[in-house]
Amino acid sequence: MTTPTTPGPQIHDRHPLALALFGLTLVSGLIDAVSYLGLGHVFTANMTGNVVVIAFALAGAPGFSVVGSLTSLAAFLLGALLAGRLAIRLVVRSTPSRRAAQLRTVFVLEVALYGVAAAVVFAWGAEGTAQYAVIALLALAMGLRNGTVRGLGVPDLTTTVLTLTLTGLAADSRLAGGTAPRQRRKILSVVTMLAGAFPGAVLVLHGQTAWALVLSAALAGVTVLLYRE
Repeated sequence: MTTPTTPGPQIHDRHPLALALFGLTLVSGLIDAVSYLGLGHVFTANMTGNVVVIAFALAGAPGFSVVGSLTSLAAFLLGALLAGRLAIRLVVRSTPSRRAAQLRTVFVLEVALYGVAAAVVFAWGAEGTAQYAVIALLALAMGLRNGTVRGLGVPDLTTTVLTLTLTGLAADSRLAGGTAPRQRRKILSVVTMLAGAFPGAVLVLHGQTAWALVLSAALAGVTVLLYRE
């Protein structure tokens, strides 16, 4: 029986897995731009933000939705649960080939969910029931991905949350007396998130939410095609 291992600490920034995770970080920026700016101030990748948004809504702050944020949380948790089940089924940590199989499966599902979300917006817009459907689809995709990436254990490449990455960038820096480990990776994670959020915001602000989702699907699809391990 193969001893379970995680690839995370051993891979370098040009490793195929690291490059794939950078690509997905860029997609996360796009998706949160779509969800927060185009779907009623709801996060579908950043669940910490959703918890805070629910508190804002309960306090009566305008422009925030308890139902929208709860929909996102529920779908995200379902996606993470499915990722856990898939990991057990494919024995993701046993060998690189099985790990790659799981990642490709999750990437394909993510692309499909973005594609369905884009179709919903093209057909019915992003308001009312359609809005909640799109939130659920995007959060489901992000839960699947986060549940998978968590199991990989790659430091400073969570693809959706930058709080610990930024903390490490400062706390481990030479200015703080540290050795600045993985400094380039941390900076690239922030840059790729920004690189995704900016065009996502531009598209949503110009009424092109569906095309922002198409772009997200395309970028995630390219990641699937290019990923090799």
